[in-house]
Amino acid sequence: MTEYAAIIPLLIVALAGASAMLAEAFRQPGERMPIAGLGLIGLVGAAIASVFLWDTDRSSFGVIRADNFSLFINLTLCVIGVLTMLFSNEVVEREHLPPGEYYALTLFAICGMMMMAAATDLLVVFVALEILSLAVYVLTGVRRASVTGAEAAFKYFLLGSFSSAFFLYGVAFLFAVAGSTRLEQISVALSAQGAAGPPTLAILGVGLLAVGFAFKVSAVPFHMWTPDAYEGAPTIVTAFMSTGVKAAAFGAFVRVFLSPLEPLQAQWVPVLAVIAALTMIVGTVIGVVQTNIKRMLAYSSIAHAGYLLLGIVAANSAGKAAILFYLLSYAVSNLGALGIVALLGTPENEHDELRDFAGLKDSRPGLAALMTVFLLSLGGFPPLAGFIGKWYIFSAAVQEGHYWLAIIGVLTSVVSVFFYLRIVVMMWMTEGPEVHRPRVPATAIAGLALATIAVFYMGVLPTRLLQLALESISTIF
Repeated sequence: MTEYAAIIPLLIVALAGASAMLAEAFRQPGERMPIAGLGLIGLVGAAIASVFLWDTDRSSFGVIRADNFSLFINLTLCVIGVLTMLFSNEVVEREHLPPGEYYALTLFAICGMMMMAAATDLLVVFVALEILSLAVYVLTGVRRASVTGAEAAFKYFLLGSFSSAFFLYGVAFLFAVAGSTRLEQISVALSAQGAAGPPTLAILGVGLLAVGFAFKVSAVPFHMWTPDAYEGAPTIVTAFMSTGVKAAAFGAFVRVFLSPLEPLQAQWVPVLAVIAALTMIVGTVIGVVQTNIKRMLAYSSIAHAGYLLLGIVAANSAGKAAILFYLLSYAVSNLGALGIVALLGTPENEHDELRDFAGLKDSRPGLAALMTVFLLSLGGFPPLAGFIGKWYIFSAAVQEGHYWLAIIGVLTSVVSVFFYLRIVVMMWMTEGPEVHRPRVPATAIAGLALATIAVFYMGVLPTRLLQLALESISTIF
């Protein structure tokens, strides 16, 4: 039984997804069924299982490892999943999305995400990548009558297929060098090269793996799919994939690059440093001119990927811990902001243009206040979670002598405040027309409350969580 211990959280989420499909099969047309509740039970169960597995460092079949690093990612994904479920109930009904299909795909995607962060074999990472990708492709185009949704899903699928091919070629090249796809075997093979230096195949393999990961985290120049996919997908799906996919991809990115590929740091660190700089600059500069909130937050997501890449480039203990902390702080802030955008939409108007937020303080002052908190956290204002995350990321870059990257990070962060404050100004200082605002259900209010508490807790009392992140990431070395 101990052989299966490491995959218990994944199994619980997968069973919850299967239960959602089964419930949809028994649901009568037009019947309301609390399918989201099945997802919540599964996610809470997976979180509890992850807590019980903490400090046990179990392994299943030698390819799935439940060390504290993967368990921290599991808990982050459970938070993302729970908030998504809490925001989804009203939105799914309003937009006439097939509930069983929507919740099942969301849970299967989370299962793939957990598997991706826990995998210690590159082929298993690839399988997990495909599980989460296929689910997210379908979720992007889940509104079958939407032309923009179908276009977004097609673009995402087409470019995602190319990135998967690059990743698989990278796996093949590293297999040719090491004779195995296991991360520990690759590490041993690369370390044994010694003074002879790394073979060309190994460098090519690392480069191709970096392309696959860079696509998933929306790093420049592999970011082209992001704005269109985020705009075309239902807003609640945008919230889910902008946080969950990023958390899983960075989890696998860190596990692969900071441990087995450490002998090749001299080759890949300069390349990732340039990609990080371009990602921060492009995400910020193009985000400034956007008037669609989802596109604006898509470019914001690209910029945040650049900040997270700084932690990988720094590769010191502060940077490694900051990556995990930043993923969680970004997740709760971005989910909160996009959750509010989703909740304010109507069947006639998705409420995703900047002008749609004019005068929100008059009709929904509570939502305007919470939206302000989430946006300021994304912008890095103290005493919110985003400020602490950026502080530690930039500090890690400075400690390793990457001053130019830290300067670019600080400058782009300052510029990005402009497009967050545009929304704040529109809500509080611009008069808007009298429009119908849909009611906010109790479940969504609970989700917003949880996200707000998390944003303030991580901003005011971050020490314990940072210590947990540091202890967690040390288990992969």
